[in-house]
Amino acid sequence: MLDGPPPELRFRRRFHLGAFLRELWAARELVRTLGERDLRARYKQAALGFSWAVLTPLVYMVVFTVFFQRVADVETGDVPYALFAYLGLLPWTLFSSCVSLGGLSLVSNLSLLNKVYCPREVFPLASAGVAVTDTVAASLVLGILFAVHTYAPRATVVWVPVLLAVQLAFTLGVTLAVSAVVVYLRDLRHLIPIILQVGLFATPVAYGIDAVPGSARWVYALANPLAPVIDGYRRTVLYGTAPDWSLLGLGACSAAVVLVSGYSLFKRLETGFADVA
Repeated sequence: MLDGPPPELRFRRRFHLGAFLRELWAARELVRTLGERDLRARYKQAALGFSWAVLTPLVYMVVFTVFFQRVADVETGDVPYALFAYLGLLPWTLFSSCVSLGGLSLVSNLSLLNKVYCPREVFPLASAGVAVTDTVAASLVLGILFAVHTYAPRATVVWVPVLLAVQLAFTLGVTLAVSAVVVYLRDLRHLIPIILQVGLFATPVAYGIDAVPGSARWVYALANPLAPVIDGYRRTVLYGTAPDWSLLGLGACSAAVVLVSGYSLFKRLETGFADVA
């Protein structure tokens, strides 16, 4: 007696990256439309409106400046601590917003998910677009801080696009994986804020990567690619030096693995979204 259908009748999702990316590119207008809808809904009835995108990292910066600078005595050289902390908060805010918004994007769009066919990754990508828009708005404060402290970005800022590419690869990989798993494990919705809160202090946002022992930094960079990325932003924008290429290389390799693995997991779980949701 057979325990299931014969092998030739069993469906197995084959991972064809090229076909998936072509389908996603064809749906780029849908990503933009969903992103605009989410952005309007996010701030439509908020009294402060778009200002909330700026207030969150700004409040964290004030708290870090008051407590970490005075209590922990974080060494930043001749760089004002407010600049040091805010430049770490911007990439972290982008990551946490992408994961928190994108992670719930599928379960928040069940009506569309069950009625309209489209590449399912358009939902977390649209949410990631909202997070990017918020971070761009929050970046304006960085210019104000440079003016207030009469401190100018260094010429090595040209390396920022490389750092941004590593950051986005890691962020999108985590976001895609979390959004897919949340559909099957709804309890993860309650764990995401806790994990992100712990991650804020496990990542060198309020302090420098120098606080991590040298012998453990390569493991740290592999486990948390945001660490060498944030360190790279500070080196290139504030200190006028190149990124630590050894740590950034490890972080880039880890980010690439996370992106490919996260997208692969998403596409393999995608076939069951409508049934489970």
